[in-house]
Amino acid sequence: MFKITSLNLNGIRSATSKGVEAWIARQAPDCICVQELKAQAPDIAGRFEELAGLKGHFHFAAKKGYSGVGIYTRHEPSDVRVGYGCNEFDPEGRYVELRFDTPARRLSLISAYFPSGSSGEERQLAKYRFLANFHPHLMGLKAEREFILCGDINIAHSQADLKNWRSNQKNSGFLPEERAWMTKLLHASDAGGGLVDVYRHLQPDTTDACYTWWSNRGQAYANNVGWRLDYHLATPALAALARTEHIYKGEKFSDHAPITIGYDLTF
Repeated sequence: MFKITSLNLNGIRSATSKGVEAWIARQAPDCICVQELKAQAPDIAGRFEELAGLKGHFHFAAKKGYSGVGIYTRHEPSDVRVGYGCNEFDPEGRYVELRFDTPARRLSLISAYFPSGSSGEERQLAKYRFLANFHPHLMGLKAEREFILCGDINIAHSQADLKNWRSNQKNSGFLPEERAWMTKLLHASDAGGGLVDVYRHLQPDTTDACYTWWSNRGQAYANNVGWRLDYHLATPALAALARTEHIYKGEKFSDHAPITIGYDLTF
């Protein structure tokens, strides 16, 4: 079983101080995609280049202490793509892609961190620009290779994906336009369809157990008033190889929980 984990760290230094590296060692994933490093290259060098024996590849934000994504893996990629070619959003450190190509297969693993619009209208408009720009990138990539994208998407797609959906219909992360974008991504009209929400492929009816993020306000975590914001999005052929899923809540490394999918896949 090939295990891929996704986790928004909310700061790599914070998460490691809370025991995430020891958990990774016990979990022993083949790859872990991380978001919100909140660190730059000098912060990573000599301390976080590897975690639990996995080698890291990163996309850092230009702004200090902001965003940043990475993939830690025990397998050597054939190529590393940092950023996806967008002048506006690449400086925010939101995309790293590892390619594992052989003569028989073209396969990518992506760690992505979608913008949040919760801080106000300006960032919500930026989020819409990101979504509009990112969709054709993903469809273009799908036309030429198989891939799994792991990350904090910052969108709860359906009513089952958050506790208080009625009161959040006008809040970023559950706005009609964002949900429609997800529907379009998952049900593309091109030949072969869109991407697959792998967790929902395995657990189509789960509600309270599916949440991966909880607000730090009030008793959201204690009362499981959460949102499902962290996804595995895969091309259909790879999604069909998914066998197991697990959202780990035994320890709290950040305001997100790690989600691990086991694939019947060999590298």
